[in-house]
Formats: sequence, C-alpha cells, structure tokens
Amino acid sequence: MPNFKIFSGSSHQDLSQKIANCLGLEPGKVVTKKFSSQETCVEIGESVRGEDVYIVQSGCGEINDNLMELLIMINACKIASASRVTTVIPCFPYVQQDKKDKSQAPISAKLVANMLSIAGVDHIITMDLHASQIQGFFDIPVDNLYAEPAVLKWIKESISQWRNCTIVSPDADGAKRVTSIADKLNVDFALIHKERKKANEVDQMVLVGDVKGRVTVLVDDMADTCGTICHAADKLLSAGATRVYAILTHGIFSSPAITHINSACLEAVVVTNTIPQEDKMKHCSKIQVIDISMILAEDIRRTHNGESVSYLFSHVPL
Repeated sequence: MPNFKIFSGSSHQDLSQKIANCLGLEPGKVVTKKFSSQETCVEIGESVRGEDVYIVQSGCGEINDNLMELLIMINACKIASASRVTTVIPCFPYVQQDKKDKSQAPISAKLVANMLSIAGVDHIITMDLHASQIQGFFDIPVDNLYAEPAVLKWIKESISQWRNCTIVSPDADGAKRVTSIADKLNVDFALIHKERKKANEVDQMVLVGDVKGRVTVLVDDMADTCGTICHAADKLLSAGATRVYAILTHGIFSSPAITHINSACLEAVVVTNTIPQEDKMKHCSKIQVIDISMILAEDIRRTHNGESVSYLFSHVPL
C-alpha cells in the first residue's frame, strides 16, 4: 500500500495541522501565491508519485479563491502521478444552493461537484452537508461525516441539567437532525416554524412544542448572520425556557453575526472548527469551539487502510 501525505490549502491551516498531528505527520510542502493578474499559482513542494494524497481545504473565507486553489492543487497532484487524491472539505462551498427554488436559479452545489470531479479528485470527505442528497451530485465516493457524536458529548459534559433539556430546531428542515439527538439523549424536542419575506430576514416564528421551565438547546447545521438563531432564542425565552444554548456545525458568522450574538439572550454559541473561529472569539465571549480534527483524521486513516468508516457516524474517536 502506498504511503499517504497531507497537504493544506490556505483556508484553514490550523485544522490541517491538528489533523496531521493526530496522524503523527507533518503537512506536505505547498507554496501558494498570486500573480499580479490575480491568478492563483500553487506549487507542490515534494514528490507525490504513487502516493495517497489528502488535501484539506474548507469552504470559508475567500470562498472563490480557496475553491480555485483547491482545484489547482488536485490537478497538480494528479498530473504529478499521485495514486489517489482525496479532498477533505469540512465545510462544503455553495452547499446551500442545492436546488432550483426559482425558475432561473442555478444549482451551484452541483456545479462545484462537477468542477471537483473534472479536476481529478477520487474521494471526498466532508461534514454535515446542508442536504445529504448532495452526495448524489458526485459519481465518486463521498464521506458525509456527522458532528452529532461530538455534539452529544458536549451536551453531556457541559450542560448539568441535560437530562431535563429540550432540543430545538430553528426551522422545519432540521427536524430530522434534532429528533435524532433528542432520541439519543432520551429528552423532548421542539421545532420553530419560520416564514421569510426575503433571504436572511425572518418575518414570523411559531414554536411547536413545550419548553416551559426547560433548558433548551438550539441545533442547526450552519449559521450565517445568526438572525434566525437569535430570534429563535428570544422566542424560546418568551415561551418560558430558563436558558438557551445554540450548537452549530458550521459557524459562518458573516458581518452582523457577532453583534447579533453579543446582544442575544444565548448562554453560549457552540460551533465546530470546520471554519476558523479565532478572530470571532476575540470579539464574542459566548462562542465556544468543538474540535473535530480527530474525526477527520480517523476517517483519513481508515480510508487509507481500506477500513469501514461507519463507526464515525455514531462515535467520537478517542
């Protein structure tokens, strides 16, 4: 079996280093630069001939630049005779544009899938896709890992009254995710039905379920401006909840999000490190981070050794 190497894109080098540390490796040498014309240039600094290559690049920050950088890195490894190229994309870019919701709307997530396939990727590892059906956009294997085991662990370790809590979905789309967590904790669940007049702006919210006198935990896959989460927290407190926590897999936290969180009645906003959060944490003490590097590292190890990864769907590797 060939050896394997890990290369890091520029989007989330801290996560790449943690994954490499878990595997007892050092990230491979990569030089990324931009020409004066703003074209991206990537140079792989070591031989990958016959190697099993893993490229870590999250869909965050300068998304378009980082996506182009990833495509170039994949192609560079393929034409340098790598045995297999796997991309580790903890937060998949354009994942919310997964369907045609207007007559002239694009399905951008499918376009990204096509671009990755044409670049030459052989396997994709990602986490909590906005819609799991996106795996069907690919004709190659896709490991869609879940943050759920890490979320369950955090709830049990950090919320003293978790046995008397209610897990809440801030929208109807997340009902399946919330009921799964509630069943594993053997607690109640509720959901909030929201109506939007336009994107990123919630018009009305209706709570379905009883949260009076309960600690509540809002669970969602991603949050951008955090308007929905903060409105949902207000709704829960007005319905009699004693405390409100929010747990998100992907904390995008674009421009007004930190202001919203700081002024909201949330005890804590817990996110995984699929997206870098160091700068956001400096401006918001409520943000806490769950490290998922060991989950990704274990998937890489099992993939390389040809082992099953189904264990990771329900357990956090030690």
